[in-house]
Amino acid sequence: MQGVSTSTAGFVGLAERGPVIGQPQLVTSFADYKRMYGGYLSEAAYGGNRYLPYAVEQFFANGGSRAYIMRAVPGDAKAASVTSGVLKITAANPGAWAEDLRVTVTPASKAKTQVLAANGADLTLKNADGFNPGDVVELFDGKNTANATIKSVLDRVVTLDAPCALDVADAKVGTAKYIKTCEITLSVRLGENEEVYEAVSLAHGALNNVVVKTAKSDLIKVEVVAAPKAVPAKDKDGKDIPAPKASIVPFAKCGGNGSPLVLALTGGSNGSVLTATADAFLGSDDGPGRRTGLQAFLENSNVSIMLIPGITAPEVQSSLIGFCESKKSCFAILDLPMDLKKTNDVAAFRNMYDSTYAAIYHPWLEMFDAGAKRAAYFPPSGAMAGIYARTDTDRGVHKAPANEVVRGCTGLSCAYNNGEQDILNPIGVNLIRAFTGRGIRVWGARTISSNGLWKYLNVRRLFIYVEETIKANTNWVVFEPNSETLWNRVTRTIEAFLATCWRDGALAGSSPDQAFFVECGPTTMTQDDIDNGRLICQIGIAPVKPAEFVIFRITQKTASE
Repeated sequence: MQGVSTSTAGFVGLAERGPVIGQPQLVTSFADYKRMYGGYLSEAAYGGNRYLPYAVEQFFANGGSRAYIMRAVPGDAKAASVTSGVLKITAANPGAWAEDLRVTVTPASKAKTQVLAANGADLTLKNADGFNPGDVVELFDGKNTANATIKSVLDRVVTLDAPCALDVADAKVGTAKYIKTCEITLSVRLGENEEVYEAVSLAHGALNNVVVKTAKSDLIKVEVVAAPKAVPAKDKDGKDIPAPKASIVPFAKCGGNGSPLVLALTGGSNGSVLTATADAFLGSDDGPGRRTGLQAFLENSNVSIMLIPGITAPEVQSSLIGFCESKKSCFAILDLPMDLKKTNDVAAFRNMYDSTYAAIYHPWLEMFDAGAKRAAYFPPSGAMAGIYARTDTDRGVHKAPANEVVRGCTGLSCAYNNGEQDILNPIGVNLIRAFTGRGIRVWGARTISSNGLWKYLNVRRLFIYVEETIKANTNWVVFEPNSETLWNRVTRTIEAFLATCWRDGALAGSSPDQAFFVECGPTTMTQDDIDNGRLICQIGIAPVKPAEFVIFRITQKTASE
């Protein structure tokens, strides 16, 4: 069996930009995060809801390598947009960020040739390559232009949606008359991010339709909202020629005379980010592909560490704990409010919760705020998620993520002593402390559970690792004959995995028999279980526990002894 990952973190929080509906997005560095979700958030604009980008940065700085991000937004956030001609361009997601977005529209054509012969709506072209059904075309008789839509293409003959009133046929070499497709090129730029969509069509049903081609854009959504009225052409006597019934007329020369047109989006709003309520972070379950906030992680099976950095509202934290308890495959890291310093106040806050699937850390960390260019205090959850990942990689999930240096931390919002440690540690508050000559270290490894069997967080995370690994690597069992042969195979497979865990130091005992047992067969299943397709395997493991208290007994040795 190959062990599942235990060091992938899931973050929920406010961001400058980025998707707000659907699956959380994977980032593998803070640079990745900035490209997708923007930069740091200001304290003036976001207040205590600004900590997501800092937590992600601290996660990677402390050893993390994979994180999934779900951006939360207040309900009153709005997406910026602009309408010009037949184009309506809307920012891909809400926020004021899109007012820095620039869209350049340039006339383009993917195919141009001369018409050798014309018979009503049928035109014989010199070269029909690049002309497709649904394309909007421009016809030029040397003086006037008209537009039409191609209904079909057969060899070199294209059929328009209406007879062409212009005399565009001319077999002479070098003729000024032509037929060409009418497209545009969209260039979308936001800072260093740029997307270019070349020669896209405004015509509905065209193979290169602009809506289809931009559907996966990270920056914009495009609609074709209306077709402008076609300007009738003139015949040689100056009379109006009825315009062809084109389904979509091209984007009217863009900026005029074929020059590019630059569009700026307006109307975007971040909403009430300063006073965002719990709903913004918890999100809603609107079904697959439509979930938001924390609920979006229902679609993610890769995350094993969950956090909503800096958000200490009890309704948010209790929902995060409940989410992890329901999934049983991830562990929550919680923050305490920074202004809680007295042990009684800290204990009162911690006592609101009781769970084996969460741990809480305090105090807050003093780090450099790269956005404000000064030192500031940040919630410890982001750095702790990175330390979890670092410990898992260096030692294994069975090693408690404690007695580890917090990288990038230069101070603490409150300094606790040994007496306060003795009060808070037993109730499950993991303190971060400064030690002379040893830096700032994590000095606790407990869950917030009242159950003594699950008081150490590395024990809970080890069980998550074992359970998820066995589930992921025994899918082959489904629909196999439920016989003694299968029971033996399952037993051998799981025993081999647990033996590896024991050799790696994750399980207690001087031999495999003392470290674990696996039972699968008549002792675990009844005939009714077998008849109803149930294979039941019982597994027991003896986890190692951290040496939390180190006691040295020193006696005085006299000369006569």
